[in-house]
Amino acid sequence: MSDFRLRVFQAVAQHLSFTKAAQRLFITQPAVTKHISELEKQYGQRLLERRGNRVALTEAGRLLLAHADAVAASHQQLEDHLHTLCDPDEAAGRLRLGASTTLAQYVLPGLLPAFQKRYPKVQLTLLNANSEHIAEALLRGELDLGFVEGRSKSRDLHYELLLTDELVAVRGATAAGPPAQPLPLAEALARPLVLRERGSGTLEVLEFALRTLKIKLSSLSVAFYFDNTEAIKAYLEAAPEALGFVSRRALTRELAGRLLEVVPVAGLHLARQFEAVWPQGQPLPRPAQRFLSFAQNTI
Repeated sequence: MSDFRLRVFQAVAQHLSFTKAAQRLFITQPAVTKHISELEKQYGQRLLERRGNRVALTEAGRLLLAHADAVAASHQQLEDHLHTLCDPDEAAGRLRLGASTTLAQYVLPGLLPAFQKRYPKVQLTLLNANSEHIAEALLRGELDLGFVEGRSKSRDLHYELLLTDELVAVRGATAAGPPAQPLPLAEALARPLVLRERGSGTLEVLEFALRTLKIKLSSLSVAFYFDNTEAIKAYLEAAPEALGFVSRRALTRELAGRLLEVVPVAGLHLARQFEAVWPQGQPLPRPAQRFLSFAQNTI
């Protein structure tokens, strides 16, 4: 995009926050304020309404945002076409990936170095957020390709299986080690539970499994909801009485180091799928096609 001020405005409009826009663009908050003020002076209209710490778009702001999004899309399309002219068989250009926490932390990072070596002209970014936020970002056009978990589906998105996964009950390691027999479900659920936040695919899978057993999550004792798996694992190490539910893929180091242990629970099976996702009816950009194929063939 030729005018950096439009990028600043887009970031503020997306986050409705000057502070978050500054963090995203790696500039200072006063610089964000300066760029927005210059745009408002240029167009002679208020683009944002400031109410304390809250920000909202004016009618003029919504019109400018639509224009800025169109300019950014056109600019990216031009870059992609020019790269294709240089080498029709080579993937190049921007690739904005988004992935839910388990995938972003424990699956995709291991793929990225090899992909970058194979396709050095692709400019990669990776957003780590829960499945709900990834879906929303795809629908807003902020991502090219997403990877999510959970059971919820949007009619506006296309889903394609990437790999299967399993959630397991886990606790701080004990001297006796994991129980020889599965714990009765009632005994396991009577412990203080440490869970992922609302909107995460992990919590959704657990909640669905409990619902089939006619158990409401609201009836259980939840000690804490966290927005990432690392925090859950650290909490469990410090609270031996607690029980958490996380992906088996996230436990390799903790199990090997005997920091945590898996606790079989009778009658509770938490299989799930990781899926690639993108807007329904829209073709994947060439870099996204290459990455999806690479991931499917590598994992």
